[in-house]
Amino acid sequence: MAASYIAFDGVAFAYRDEAAPVLSDFSLEVRREEFFLLLGPSGCGKTTVLNLLAGFERPRAGRVTVAGRPIAGPGPDRLVVFQGDDSLLGWLSAIENVEFGLLLQGLPRAERRARAARALTMVGLDGQDGKYPGELSGGMKQRVQIARALVCDADILLMDEPFAALDAQTRAVLQDELARIWTETRRTALFITHDIAEAIILGDRIGIMRAGPGSAIKEIIVNDLPRPRHRGDAEFAATYARIEGIVSEEVTRTLRRAST
Repeated sequence: MAASYIAFDGVAFAYRDEAAPVLSDFSLEVRREEFFLLLGPSGCGKTTVLNLLAGFERPRAGRVTVAGRPIAGPGPDRLVVFQGDDSLLGWLSAIENVEFGLLLQGLPRAERRARAARALTMVGLDGQDGKYPGELSGGMKQRVQIARALVCDADILLMDEPFAALDAQTRAVLQDELARIWTETRRTALFITHDIAEAIILGDRIGIMRAGPGSAIKEIIVNDLPRPRHRGDAEFAATYARIEGIVSEEVTRTLRRAST
């Protein structure tokens, strides 16, 4: 097994001193250039894991490291693609949104415009560069967000259910597109989802979390299905059934706790 690039080592986290812990003794290793999916029932702390890696939160115990260095806060090596499109700037065109990070870095206009145009092409938005967010569909807005993350050449992409608000057809198309883009770019990725099929389409490994409070990794599934993956294949269905059984146990646990 390759050496870990991202590591959570015995991490504990709670949002208030008196609150029940969201995470307890959470440990996980992600390899460089791996697409890792984090899956689990609502409220198990998936987004908290992402926020800790992004540097938006600090652990109460344990540590989170990238390449052996503890995370002290947000950094340009880790870019986040959020679930909604609120982070797009409505007064900027698609290409201006994509190149905004490069503008903050002080890159010359010609260079940042060329890089942004290439990123838009990569996500299938040729000819849409002059449109504003209000003129784009939900799927196109998410493509702009992905292009903005790609253009900055960050080592790590953090994706918090970026397709959750989309209709099923658009979501499936973007899952396949993201799988293709990842194959070309090989960025290290941590992707949060509730969707088992999405996890199988995208992930090299799939980490299933226990029900909270005090959640941690219950099991990691190695997903060695060849890419591109097809939802109708028998191997896909078998992997889906295996994961569904594990997740269902934790969802049932969550429901029982809520009823007591």
